[in-house]
Amino acid sequence: MSFRMAPRLAPAIFLCLSMRLAAQDLRPGAEQVLKLEEKWTAAYKERDLDLMSTLLTEDFIITVEDGATYSKAGYITHTADATVQVEVAEQSDMHVRMRTGMLAIVTGAYHERGHSKNKLYEYHDRFTDVWVRTGNGWRVLSSHYSVPVK
Repeated sequence: MSFRMAPRLAPAIFLCLSMRLAAQDLRPGAEQVLKLEEKWTAAYKERDLDLMSTLLTEDFIITVEDGATYSKAGYITHTADATVQVEVAEQSDMHVRMRTGMLAIVTGAYHERGHSKNKLYEYHDRFTDVWVRTGNGWRVLSSHYSVPVK
């Protein structure tokens, strides 16, 4: 290799190594947290209160679209409401940021459609969920939903 080519090759090698290290930083726990997000969404849609209870910390708090906040008990009570039938609950555009191996922040888009008291409703939200490592697993500490401004 000539000395003229080395300055061109060095930045490319550095970029590849940086990208690989960044990808590795996101791996520990990130896939597990994304799978738990999917389980949580399915549990909400199907009203699986037992599963939901295991996914939320005891001091869990959620802020919903209108600014109301609910504790773990309040959120589970809302989920158990038989006058609400969730037909579609799906997440997309999800990104996980891992911090200190003990904290995961998930952002994404959420779409929900169903019936509440026999009236059709539909939400298109953005969300942020904060997960904490507890023992060998992860649980949701906080969640925030908002309606994007158009």
